Amino acid sequence: MSETIGYIRVSTTDQNTGRQLDGIDVDKTFTDKVSGKSTDRPALTQALDYLRDGDTLIVHSMDRLARNLEDLRRIVREHTGGGVTVQFVKEGLTFTGDDSPMNTLLLSMLGAVAEFERSLILERQREGVAIAKAAGKYTGRKASLTPDQADQLRARLTAGESATALAKEYGISRQSVYNYKNAA
Repeated sequence: MSETIGYIRVSTTDQNTGRQLDGIDVDKTFTDKVSGKSTDRPALTQALDYLRDGDTLIVHSMDRLARNLEDLRRIVREHTGGGVTVQFVKEGLTFTGDDSPMNTLLLSMLGAVAEFERSLILERQREGVAIAKAAGKYTGRKASLTPDQADQLRARLTAGESATALAKEYGISRQSVYNYKNAA
């Protein structure tokens, strides 16, 4: 028996997921609350693994599924090739594997537009940060540790303590432990 699977992605935990597939009947929904640029999207992996021949994957828009054209085309191609229908609500497009040249063109064009938009957003963000820094209004994120804590952390790490244990104790990520070490 085929199922209709919904995939929802929002960039932050406080964003509302309700509007993406509002009014669309789905049998099962997978939701990620992570940035699209992240390749670590557990719910997407679960959704794609869950799909079977005859199922339909419904996504609000192409940019919710993938942020670059290569990933978008790969996901659609791999799953439609396995008998899955992929449907994008916002764009009004459905892909079945035996798509017309026009559908293939639209997938490529709209996927490229989404990727371009993402690049523009990042460029404007970098420009805004540079302007704010030049004006002395942007100082970056507040440090997680005080200077004394950072010195203690570096000393303990140098003494051979585990970065994982230190990260847990200080309430920071392992990468932050190494960032503090390299900042010295």
